[in-house]
Amino acid sequence: MHIRFHGHSCVQLTSVTHSVLIDPFVTPNPAAVTKVEDIRVQYVLLTHGHDDHITDAVSVAKGNNAPIIAVEELAELLEGQGAETEAMHAGGDWVFPFGRVYLTQATHTSSVRKADGQRLYAGVPVGFVVEMEDKVVYHAGDTGLFGDMRWIGERFGIDVAFLPIGGRFTMGPDDALQAAEWLRARHVVPIHYGTFPSIRQDGESFIRKLAGKGIAGTEMKPGDEWEMR
Repeated sequence: MHIRFHGHSCVQLTSVTHSVLIDPFVTPNPAAVTKVEDIRVQYVLLTHGHDDHITDAVSVAKGNNAPIIAVEELAELLEGQGAETEAMHAGGDWVFPFGRVYLTQATHTSSVRKADGQRLYAGVPVGFVVEMEDKVVYHAGDTGLFGDMRWIGERFGIDVAFLPIGGRFTMGPDDALQAAEWLRARHVVPIHYGTFPSIRQDGESFIRKLAGKGIAGTEMKPGDEWEMR
């Protein structure tokens, strides 16, 4: 599986036959090196409805004829913007042409902001376990630490976990370190930090702390690519 990091929490997973994009926030991100119109995928996955996770979702979906996989309430809101969607709920799983998707809980909120600034309820936030090309990827979405991460680690043999470390709005580095231990992932990539001053963190320090616990980790910058074998 080929992984490309587009910055913030936006991750693209590509197999021999399919490519999927998680939480596209590219256009407003000054650190992004990719243009939305250059992204080619068959599906878009959304963990929740906040601006820094869905800003480019509809444009990517329409530009690629790619359905959006999201919690039902969020899916319905995006259908109203002309996107094709596949609705799911936390605890559900489904086999798509690219592989199996399982929705985990996440401790956060989810809403979509209207043009007038009003927020619309967008269902519950989730994380994704994606089984694709014999690999298992866990994208935690925006979340704090929760005890069932132990169960997720026991249930799924996770090859790589994308964990937020920004603090303030999600887990910070210390809680993410605990999450990494509970998840027992073979590899951990920190996300959702450094994009804004309020979530500035030291990714290299986090990777060193992972190594101190015998956990492999990689700090990915926007545009970085990795062939996971």
